[in-house]
Amino acid sequence: MAGRHAAAVSAFLFLLLVGHCHGGKTGICYGRNADDLPGPDKVAQLIQQQSIKYVRIYDTNADVIKAFANTSVELMVGVPNADLLAFSQYQSNVDTWLKNSILPYYPATAITHITVGAEITESPINVSALVVPAMRNVHAALKKVDLHKKITISSTHSLGVLSRSFPPSAGAFNSSYAHFLKPMLEFLVENQAPFMVDLYPYYAYQNSPSNVSLNYALFSPQSQGVIDPNTGLVYTNMFDAQVDSIFFALMALNFKTLKIMITETGWPHKGAPKETGAIPDNAQTYNTNLIRHVVNDSGTPAKPGEEIDVYIFSLFNENRKPGIESERNWGLFSPDQSSIYSIDWTGRGNVDIMTGGNRSNGTWCVASTNVSETALQNGLNWACGPGNVDCSAIQPSQPCYQPDTLVSHASYAFNSYYQQNGATDVACGFGGAGMRTTKDPSYDTCVYMAAGSKISTKNSTATPTPSGSSPSLLAQCRTLLLPVLPIVIAVGFL
Repeated sequence: MAGRHAAAVSAFLFLLLVGHCHGGKTGICYGRNADDLPGPDKVAQLIQQQSIKYVRIYDTNADVIKAFANTSVELMVGVPNADLLAFSQYQSNVDTWLKNSILPYYPATAITHITVGAEITESPINVSALVVPAMRNVHAALKKVDLHKKITISSTHSLGVLSRSFPPSAGAFNSSYAHFLKPMLEFLVENQAPFMVDLYPYYAYQNSPSNVSLNYALFSPQSQGVIDPNTGLVYTNMFDAQVDSIFFALMALNFKTLKIMITETGWPHKGAPKETGAIPDNAQTYNTNLIRHVVNDSGTPAKPGEEIDVYIFSLFNENRKPGIESERNWGLFSPDQSSIYSIDWTGRGNVDIMTGGNRSNGTWCVASTNVSETALQNGLNWACGPGNVDCSAIQPSQPCYQPDTLVSHASYAFNSYYQQNGATDVACGFGGAGMRTTKDPSYDTCVYMAAGSKISTKNSTATPTPSGSSPSLLAQCRTLLLPVLPIVIAVGFL
């Protein structure tokens, strides 16, 4: 009996640990402001083919909601700003909406979130006073059918909700929005709902390229860190800085426990002539690095290791959107469902750069011998941590451990990152610590990746983290789970 109890406890711990090994969630925004998109059924098939598990739509279109029935895709639906007046005035309006637009399709369609209003501070008509009453009415309607703890209610915001976002520690909400923000934040805390915000490092770069470098906006490893003078925290990318500006703004109002969810972010692949950053290579780089950042649970400087859920904007180009050229070109897919550029949704695989730009086959990236050991170590730590390189081959007893030198280990890690990120000049930067070569650096049984090859770690059991680096989420889970795995397996024999 005691043995069975111990095994059961171990099994419980195993399942508990597995539950914490999923990483942040990455979803997609499915906007439909276009006249050339495939039907919802085909879109649902495409999303399943891409193994995308989370989708945001901006209304409660019945055909779209039905298309995701029995797919296991979790759906975020929306109440448009135009409906806020009716939703805020009468509870009966919301009850009828719930009866007609949600209940007929739930739970076959896994509706998990309802956004009440979208970026209301950007609305040409002032609807800010309506959003919290509307949220309360939606909550009341859900409570009547016992769904208020199964479907989460929130509202999305632009970064314009802040009056100040730099440095991140000085993040502050615009005081003119206090009349609706404070009751909204109280509602979110009471109902354990996230603060939803749409973040676009692209606009920060496009609007001020002299102050925001492209490397900083794209999560590039050779980005020069930006130090927050108030906290001493170092920011290596704009996304983290924007997230933390929201966190510090919430903390200033004593709402530091609120989870932050990114309901839109992305990068356009085409723009007007003056939008020089809107190209497929940059769009792929941003979204690929973003997904790795999320999957690794890298967190932010202010909240390291914190899970962040993000929704990439967007699934398709939307040819009816007004504005400059880039507004219509954020899509990952064309209307014929072909990829505009490839994306690895797992955040751990190889991505083939389709645009070719400055890609060169038959080259490798190695560590420079003309930089400091600190520069090499920083590059190595980044590659094996946030860069998501599998560094198990340079662990003791593995094929590339000898010679046990910083230059050798950094060379292997730099090249792995370089190859799995398209073998571009940018991918071999590492703040000047990397350099390209046409000579294959492989030796003995240590094989360096080459263009077109896949990552291979055969016969490798070491955790892929060199000394001083941050272990990946996968490595952390492996470390936690392996000790109890034999006990769990043994349960079947007791």
